Amino acid sequence: MSDEASKLPCALIVMGVSGSGKSTIAASLAERLSWVYEDGDRFHPASNVAKMSAGQPLTDEDRWPWLQAIADEIDRVCKAGEHAVIACSALKRTYRDILVHGRNDVRVIFLDGTQQLIASRLARRKGHFMPPGLLASQFRTLEPPDRSENPITVSIDASVEAIIDDIVRQLKLTPAQRGTPRRNRS
Repeated sequence: MSDEASKLPCALIVMGVSGSGKSTIAASLAERLSWVYEDGDRFHPASNVAKMSAGQPLTDEDRWPWLQAIADEIDRVCKAGEHAVIACSALKRTYRDILVHGRNDVRVIFLDGTQQLIASRLARRKGHFMPPGLLASQFRTLEPPDRSENPITVSIDASVEAIIDDIVRQLKLTPAQRGTPRRNRS
């Protein structure tokens, strides 16, 4: 492994279609690593949330300002010497190119699952602005990351803990880089 590949990333982008577990996995991974967690959804302008809530898929024109706001946050985190795990759909290569924009210190984690599995999860989810009916459009849009993006790909057909263990193993972080897992106080 090259020195570049073994460097500690400043940001991890946990990506996948709606219902793949991005927020849950990213928050749990951030906790395991003792890094900051950011949900990419909070960077959406109100017009995007309203459009998705109405059952309308976003266009690329809708996404550009949202993706740039996340990219700006990644740049801020990295420049400050901080570390963050960010949940963001990042379904297309062009979207990931905006987020990563050639940085070697940002890694993409792809949450891979079947449309059937994710549809069953969405059917149980309550109170989210993304309706289950848009799942098919997300799968049509999805361009899984290829080897040139140096992604970490994990199956979502496992427990949260097993998925996090797999990600940490694939990141090849030393114990010092992983941080101390936070425990809830009783």
